[in-house]
Amino acid sequence: MKKMLMATTAAALVATSAMAGGHAKEVKLGILFGFTGPIESLAGPMAMGAEIAMKEATDSGMLLDSATVTGIRADSSCIDNGIAVAAGERLISEGINGLIGADCSGVTGAVLQSVAIPNGLVMISPSATSPGLSTMEDNGLFFRTSPSDAREGEVMAEILQERGVKSIALTYTNNDYGKGLADAIESSFKAVGGEVTIVAAHEDGKADYSAEVGALASAGGDLLVVAGYLDQGGAGIIKSALDAGAWEQFGLPGGMIGDNLPKNIGPDLDGSYGQIAGSQGDGIDKFVAMAKEAGFDGTGPYAPESYDAAALFMMAMQAADSTDPADYKDKILEVANAPGEKIYPGDLAKAFELIKAGKDVDYVGASAVELIGPGENAGTYRMIEVKNGKNETIGFK
Repeated sequence: MKKMLMATTAAALVATSAMAGGHAKEVKLGILFGFTGPIESLAGPMAMGAEIAMKEATDSGMLLDSATVTGIRADSSCIDNGIAVAAGERLISEGINGLIGADCSGVTGAVLQSVAIPNGLVMISPSATSPGLSTMEDNGLFFRTSPSDAREGEVMAEILQERGVKSIALTYTNNDYGKGLADAIESSFKAVGGEVTIVAAHEDGKADYSAEVGALASAGGDLLVVAGYLDQGGAGIIKSALDAGAWEQFGLPGGMIGDNLPKNIGPDLDGSYGQIAGSQGDGIDKFVAMAKEAGFDGTGPYAPESYDAAALFMMAMQAADSTDPADYKDKILEVANAPGEKIYPGDLAKAFELIKAGKDVDYVGASAVELIGPGENAGTYRMIEVKNGKNETIGFK
């Protein structure tokens, strides 16, 4: 985690959170996701992923001498910094001990700078993937269970190369997430010998994308890669491109992966492909089973990472014997990585018991957590292809 350049001013948070070094009968974790906006179809399952971890911890009776963990939801909008910052400030006023979120990269950076740092609040985002967050000064307060888009750019370039794609047109949603991802895809694809015919931004919320598609089509390319949002402009670009007969297949980075896209586009999306952060093995299998029992789909984008964010908060608090971010923030990397006994979804009671006994744990979780560098997940990716109107997993990288 990056070095502190200045002392954090945690007074506002300390005034409303449990006493440092002691136990709390209630732990409050904020959940700041875009329940409205361009990824609203993803936010519900993400929140439920975090909340089943909280319920698991509460039911265990092992966290900080039987603490109850409560999640408090707030809407980031995904794209409006003012809304997200106001929501973060409200969560501070409600006495949260940590913040799961935000979700989209731009609002995450804004909340980090305007809310978390001034209040000494720890944030763990399950889905903010902009490479710019890796170098943003955070006073040791920001972590993410998702990998950076710098890695996704490399993965997508490999996939395109393996499929014989020689050239791409590339459009991105005009914000921090879209620009960072587009830069990563462009540089990585060029590095493996590919041609990028055009890189063009698009705005969300428009009714007509024919002009944007016209410029993209004029530049040409074997495939149109859409680094946008599935519930907003990204879907609009694809619909317009299909209507114009410009492309029949599309490259789909993480922000475009979700059930809503094939549902809304229809059969014409079949054959399009891409990738999103995801893992295989015991961790994800256990999480999916827990999610099914709780009544939601655990395979949805960033739901596993949301469970992991909540779990890391609670394990770090147990390790610090405190709910004060100033005490537990340095424990997050310790509980996340080797050495120690591997911990999977459903194992939180065991983890709390081991930590209390002074033993090491290595949190694998649902998304194969391994925090590197500036506190972000090294990450693996699930490769997706749309078949018969559904996103199907075809492999991992």
